Amino acid sequence: MRIFGLLSLLFGLAFAAGGGDMEPVDLTTTWIGIACLVIFVVGYFFIAAEENFHINKAKPAMFIGTFMFILIGFYMVSNGMDISSLKNEVDHLILEISQIVFFLMVAMTYIEALIERDVFNTLKYNLVSKGYTYKKLFWLTGVLAFFLSPVADNLTTALILSTVLITIDRHNTNFLVAGAINIVVAANAGGAWSPFGDITTLMAWAAGKAPFIDFLALFPASLIGWIVTAVLLVRAVPEGSPHFDPTTEPKVTIKKGGKVVIGLGIFTIFSAVMSHQLFHLPAMWGMIFGLSLLSLYTYYYKRAYKNEEPMHVFHYMSKIENDTLYFFFGILGAVGALHYLGFLNHAVALYDKFGPTTMNIAVGFLSAIVDNVPVMSAVLKSSPEMGLDQWLLVTLTAGIGGSMISFGSAAGVGVMGKLKGIYTFGAHMKHAWTIVAGYIVSLVVWYIQFEILGLY
Repeated sequence: MRIFGLLSLLFGLAFAAGGGDMEPVDLTTTWIGIACLVIFVVGYFFIAAEENFHINKAKPAMFIGTFMFILIGFYMVSNGMDISSLKNEVDHLILEISQIVFFLMVAMTYIEALIERDVFNTLKYNLVSKGYTYKKLFWLTGVLAFFLSPVADNLTTALILSTVLITIDRHNTNFLVAGAINIVVAANAGGAWSPFGDITTLMAWAAGKAPFIDFLALFPASLIGWIVTAVLLVRAVPEGSPHFDPTTEPKVTIKKGGKVVIGLGIFTIFSAVMSHQLFHLPAMWGMIFGLSLLSLYTYYYKRAYKNEEPMHVFHYMSKIENDTLYFFFGILGAVGALHYLGFLNHAVALYDKFGPTTMNIAVGFLSAIVDNVPVMSAVLKSSPEMGLDQWLLVTLTAGIGGSMISFGSAAGVGVMGKLKGIYTFGAHMKHAWTIVAGYIVSLVVWYIQFEILGLY
């Protein structure tokens, strides 16, 4: 999204809401442009201050995402303008948002199924029963996030591991906040060096800006940057270990069918990736195929194991967090409106004035505020003259920059939904300096690799 990341997860989704092949409009200096910008900023404020106003972030997001386009339509009709470009913009948004919603819906359904089958409780039991300290658990979940996200994508990874985190100890706030930030940073960093780990890397790869193998060159910058943040952040993790009494806490094992669900989940991710790469189908198509397999398996399970606790796929779907999906809808709509008005196109024009390195570094900070997908799309559509080193830099910064704000990435938004009232904007910003430090170190590593050593 980034503003919230979109979609880290979404292997393929659409490139920011564009106006298609039609002549773009520029309403940035009109009253409607200024009014929509103000609406966006005010809505953003309420989203950021969610815990202060006790308002679910999806509510202001939906309002600004829909109201801005209604105002634009009113302005264009009242001024006798051709509204076909506006319709085209919204059609693109509907396509993009629907793919995102279906993708996330399937991912969340699988997570609920894994929770019900005690997969995460078993993982928690295995971690806690070994006597690991909070600090060791902090590092274990971080490492898992970094190396799982390049395959499962950053959002899915963050959702899975934040679920594990809260099952370890849902009452130790200091551990949960530090662990959540660590997971978000590690998932975004891990996704930055794989075309499948983040939507921005996929966009750059699909546009032919770098061969598949060259993205692996971002591994050192991603890894070292995350480690720096983790080393600074681990100081906030409390001493001691989660309470575990083997006499009162019975051993937890995965329920029957749980391992099959794990296998189906992995195959679903594989289907999403391959259907996109081989057949150029939306990634969500492979996800829905995976959901159909889960549905058929639950039917088979009910018939084959009549004496076992049944599995209900639609019950799992009823438990997913719909407010997160509506939040994505609203924020994507709002960012799409700003893009249609011309604000993002003007931002890209700054490349000519300040140079690619400065602007690509700034993209990381902008991604934390306005979402990396439309920002990356604007950069790709303008296609400034840049070498491979600069295209990898903007891929890196767009991928990891969203970690600086809690809702600056899809991973962050997902974890906020899982750890409601615990992992908040305010809690994240108290430790944001550690993320900025890691971001700077990642840039230094990139500079040494590509500008000093010339490894490209």
